[in-house]
Parts: sequence; structure tokens; C-alpha cells
Amino acid sequence: MQRWATFDCYGTLIDWNGGISGELERMFGAEAVPRLLERYHQVEPELESETYRSYREVLSLALEELLRQEGLQLPEGEAGALARSLPEWQPFTEVPDALTELRRRGWKLALLSNTDRDLIAASQQQLGVPFDLAVVAEDVQSYKPAHAHWERFFEATTADREHHVHVGASLFHDVAPGKELGLRTVWINRLGEQADPEPDRELADLSRLADTLDELVPE
Repeated sequence: MQRWATFDCYGTLIDWNGGISGELERMFGAEAVPRLLERYHQVEPELESETYRSYREVLSLALEELLRQEGLQLPEGEAGALARSLPEWQPFTEVPDALTELRRRGWKLALLSNTDRDLIAASQQQLGVPFDLAVVAEDVQSYKPAHAHWERFFEATTADREHHVHVGASLFHDVAPGKELGLRTVWINRLGEQADPEPDRELADLSRLADTLDELVPE
């Protein structure tokens, strides 16, 4: 029986905070970044919960709304800054080796990501490890924590739920809907937060992920 691991991408595999922070710092200076990033975390999910828009558009609208709330002006020509920079956002250092080890142990890998098809293709190039499937918001016309990503994944793969684990860094976008669907979940808690809801396993990064997944779904 094939074993499947599905992954959130940004924040779990790719340094989403680092990518956003780098652009905010470039435009507004390092001192403003912590405040702006915290606000951005609130604005983006609100936009994603509304009528479906491409992630490229969400990035632009979230930046505009963030700056409106903060009373800041967007520098000229920077409306698409976040989407332009996203293809260069880097994986966390342990991620390529961890994914490579999972493939060596026979795990099938899939991405379930709140993004667009062209942007996830660029991020897969940065990861440098092949995935068997990617399901993005553009495909299902909705954003996690809605369940459509998982529904499309199971439809496309006919994966057995008892041989599947979902891995994500967001309690809101990944762990909570995973639990609603009755799935095993691994929470990558890079920020030292408190778990609510509780995942099946909690890790600080992906360095021990292969052993953890083997414990959850033995061969």
C-alpha cells in the first residue's frame, strides 16, 4: 500500500515569513517589519475567505490593505512586489534533505498549497525535490482551511486515508481542517506556539520528519 505525505508549502517548506519580511524591509525599513508582518498574517486570511481571487491578486490586495490600515503609502511600482519576489523565496535549510529521505523510504509526496499554479512551479524548483502531485488554490477555486484541496487530492490519487499524513506549519490552515477530516496531522511548529487543536505529532522543523511519519504509518 502506498504511503502518502501531503504538505503545506509556504511556512512549512518555503520560508514564507522570510520572503514577506524581506520585501517589507526593502520598502519600509527593518524597524517596521515585525508590526507589518503581524498585521499581514491577519489580513491575508480575511481576503482568502472572500470570493475566490488568484493568490497573486491576494498578495497585492493584502499589501494594499495592510498599508491602508497602517497609514502608509505603497512606493510607486511596488503593487506586485510580493508576487514578483515569491519565486525566489528559499526553502528552510533542512527541507531538501528531509524530503529526499522521505522519497528514499518510499513515501509519495504531494503539495496542498494556497497559491497559483505558476507560483508553486517556481517554488518546486527552489525545493529541488520531485513531488508526485500539487493541488493549489487555483485548481479548486478556494483556499485552505476549506477542504477542497484534500478532496481533490483524494480524488486524484485514491490514496488510503490510513496510509496518509498531512504536514503543515499552520494550525488554522492545516491542522484544524486535517482534524475535521479525520486525518493524521504533523504540526511543524517553527515559532514555538501553543497547539490548539492538538496535532498527532509536533516537530520544530522537518529534520526528524521521516522517522515521525514512519512511526505514524509503518511500512
